Amino acid sequence: MSIQKVKEYLKDYGRDCQVQEFPVSSATVELAAKALNVSPAHIAKTLSFHKNDEEGCILIVTAGDAKIDNAKFKKKFGFKAKMLAPDEVVSLTGHEIGGVCPFANPKQATTYLDVSLQRFESVYPAAGSSNSAIQLSCEELLMLSNAVEWIDVCKIPEA
Repeated sequence: MSIQKVKEYLKDYGRDCQVQEFPVSSATVELAAKALNVSPAHIAKTLSFHKNDEEGCILIVTAGDAKIDNAKFKKKFGFKAKMLAPDEVVSLTGHEIGGVCPFANPKQATTYLDVSLQRFESVYPAAGSSNSAIQLSCEELLMLSNAVEWIDVCKIPEA
């Protein structure tokens, strides 16, 4: 089970006990926000994309209300954004759809954090299952995810 792998990973940082598990699904931004009683924007969703002509994938963690801006993605990575197909997600990320997160991923998964998250004091990424999450500050998310860097590849809806 992926959540066990994430808890083991977070145990090294003393954070395994802070993983929240819900009796309901948190597999989508809306469901996670409802389970946590927060706004959808505070959910740190992890999107998975193909790398260009390389093994593995790119994981981009964004705010729940953000959408990938294809022009910004192409400018950053040098190729067009192409999300993983459902049958590729587990083998390339180590997690099932609905539980993809920035923790305990295989080496071929490269993680980036989008600046859309920096609007918030804390955010809630999944923790390896479709009914889990953990509350983290952006600094904690950067450290625990082993993200390469903060990037700007999203559009945020106007208020």
